[in-house]
Amino acid sequence: MVSCSVSVTVRTAPSPPAVPTPRILRIPPVEPTRPTLPTTPIPAPSPPDDADSASAAFSDYQSLFVSQRRETASPVALRTVEGAVPADFPAGTYYLAGPGLFSDDHGSTVHPLDGHGYLRAFDFEPRGRAVKYSARYVATGAQREERDEGTGGWRFTHRGPFSVLKAGRKVGNTKVMKNVANTSVLVWGGRLLCLWEGGEPYELDPATLDTVGPFNVVGQGLNEEHEMTTTATGGSSRRTPDGVYRLGDLGLDAAAALLKPVLHGVFKMPARRLLSHYRIDARRNRLIMVACNAVDMLLPRSNFTFYEFDSKFRLLQKKDFTIPDHLMIHDWAFTDDHYVLVGNRIKLDVPGSLQAMAGHSPMISALSVNPSRQTSPIYLLPRSSDGGCRRDWRVPIEAPNQLWVLHLGNAYERRLGEDEVELQLQASACSYRWFSFQKMFGYDWQKGTLDPSFMNARKGQQSLLPHLVKISIRMDSDGNCRQCSVREASDWWNKPADFPAINPAYSGSRNNYLYAGTASGSRRFLPHFPFDSVAKLNCTDGSVATWSAGRRRFIGEPMFVPRRGCAAGEDDGYVLVVEYAVSKRRCYLVILDAKRIGKADAVVAKMEVPKQLTFPLGFHGFWAGMT
Repeated sequence: MVSCSVSVTVRTAPSPPAVPTPRILRIPPVEPTRPTLPTTPIPAPSPPDDADSASAAFSDYQSLFVSQRRETASPVALRTVEGAVPADFPAGTYYLAGPGLFSDDHGSTVHPLDGHGYLRAFDFEPRGRAVKYSARYVATGAQREERDEGTGGWRFTHRGPFSVLKAGRKVGNTKVMKNVANTSVLVWGGRLLCLWEGGEPYELDPATLDTVGPFNVVGQGLNEEHEMTTTATGGSSRRTPDGVYRLGDLGLDAAAALLKPVLHGVFKMPARRLLSHYRIDARRNRLIMVACNAVDMLLPRSNFTFYEFDSKFRLLQKKDFTIPDHLMIHDWAFTDDHYVLVGNRIKLDVPGSLQAMAGHSPMISALSVNPSRQTSPIYLLPRSSDGGCRRDWRVPIEAPNQLWVLHLGNAYERRLGEDEVELQLQASACSYRWFSFQKMFGYDWQKGTLDPSFMNARKGQQSLLPHLVKISIRMDSDGNCRQCSVREASDWWNKPADFPAINPAYSGSRNNYLYAGTASGSRRFLPHFPFDSVAKLNCTDGSVATWSAGRRRFIGEPMFVPRRGCAAGEDDGYVLVVEYAVSKRRCYLVILDAKRIGKADAVVAKMEVPKQLTFPLGFHGFWAGMT
């Protein structure tokens, strides 16, 4: 089937929104310089039919989260249904992490974020000879307990942070932290790791996808308590500059001491948890990872430890930071000089906590967003230890918009003059008014169903949904903020979008192109999510080109793969994306020519996954090139 593609370079004037749009604000106001761009008409959506009814939309959405219990005993060669893998496509493996199981054999369902990790692997042989597919469950401790190896049956015993068991033990069930290793995947230092937000990664065998076991990233480092004073590897902020402990911090230390035995001893939460998002500094060939304290989820203080590893997984740097704010961090970025955190403010929900502790609502009910301030804190934490920056990093730069940041595409710094530096951030963000811990993916824990209407805001409220933004911070030589602005990533295109990705060689450096998942808006009842298109944003002039998978076809996260050999430019390569053809109940791996996105011949090749191995929507992937 020939996929349709359109090039979006003009912005059609929208109808006046029904709600305020607080997400574009500049300090001071600056009129953007709009370059002259070619005009390409945008095709009108197809007229509604039976496939565009509310019931069809609900059915199509559910089909993206149907459990796949099958695994591959050995790699399966994929059939190419369109084009061919080009000879200059590099040899290597595309790994895709995500949940694989959402319902057991006893009537319980779980939130997608609590689904057991199911790793997919697409192995590209040299010079496009063949693409082989493998898929295995990550055999975490919870997975081994909940799956009967003899019969293949499943019975959920762990609640998980986002779910409530209907058929299992609900009241008094303290099995909360269900490490499902389903969020992201990484290959580093010869190790294949599947990561989750609440605990240690799990290591798998790259050849067989057999689970090796938990991998303690820094030896015993993740189990040690934070040091209270400054160390050789980093600084802590529990002391004032003159070395005196703050009274508030002593109170928080006492609260943390009371919470630790409850969280760790009763609910089996690890003392420290590793964030599922990591970063690779391609220029320095370093892996950067972040851990935080489990008790921070319930206290108005956030502890972060950054680790940097060389190519052999040897620890090169460890830096500790304590931030006096109650934050939820899912993704982050780095530059040569800073670790960059855009803080999502949260608060403890006391009534929700009581309901969650009693087992009547998900444990995540204990937290809620905190919209008390109309700004977003950005913390620029010093990456180097040379003491060059004299600014107090504990004081955030307050961006003028209230943004809940989901994912960051990139961050970089550039010098504007002798005494001024600009830091640029590219991110996907939504409104605090839309974001809900309990309703992510439209999950209704009381009914055990997924409601797509939550992910598709009513007309006039599109501005609340995830979209691409550009944050610019201008600082003087001491790191003091002179100006901070937040604006749309493009002045001509503002569709909902997420999963921003770049050419990995440009991470931490200035990039011109950003790829993201987006929606064409062609379906009446699924206008914004699930995504059905890949957008290529030119960060220099704001132009956007898109490729659409087609009707009743959705896509996941795009992944950029540089062309084999000497690449001629930043976008000289390919974009991998999984296409979910819900009308056929099939999955396809699509290769797009990154330079030709927006043109009719953008699809280079499309491979079909066998029907019996069709898999649910994935989260994050990783390209591991063959060395």
